[in-house]
Amino acid sequence: MANWVTFARFLLLFVLLAVVYSGAPTLQLVNAPLTILIIALDGVDGWVARRFNQETLFGATFDIAIDRIVEIVLWVVLAHLGFIGVWVPLLFIIRGNLVDAIRSRGAASGTAAFDMMQSPLGRFLVAGRFMRGFYAVLKATTFSWILLWQPFPELAPAFWAHYGGWMAGIGLGLAWLSAAICVARGLPVIVEFCVNARPNTVAQRG
Repeated sequence: MANWVTFARFLLLFVLLAVVYSGAPTLQLVNAPLTILIIALDGVDGWVARRFNQETLFGATFDIAIDRIVEIVLWVVLAHLGFIGVWVPLLFIIRGNLVDAIRSRGAASGTAAFDMMQSPLGRFLVAGRFMRGFYAVLKATTFSWILLWQPFPELAPAFWAHYGGWMAGIGLGLAWLSAAICVARGLPVIVEFCVNARPNTVAQRG
């Protein structure tokens, strides 16, 4: 059941994309609520997995894969629409590829992604529920905030003329903060991998 919830998030992403690119300002008012729903379901599938004892390596990996797809697609869409700079999705793509490559090594040995973290700082930033929740809320706020205002230049041009700069500025600030947290959560994975892999690498070269 948990995996079906995860899959539903994937399908809802395409519904959101259709609305965003529909060109219908009134319809685009559902952008923010639909974005929040897609990201909120990430917590639902985890709760379902724990509640019904459905926690599996496949489920954890599948959940992370859908998280990455949703995240990258939305960043790319925001950049394509001109709301943020293209460097933001590029940063998330580079960080995501590096981290996922490292996590694939753990998955091959039967270790779930969050179980790979060993240091207290790494567990807090990467695997801790508080940080994962904060990061999810931050991204949900960023995506929904920016997409919330997408139709307003047409629906409320006078309002947008007076306050649009502030609204766009807040969106940029949220995007930059999300990018900073993205780097902060990715570095421990990369550093711990390099530190732990170093003895094996030396042994093989010797």
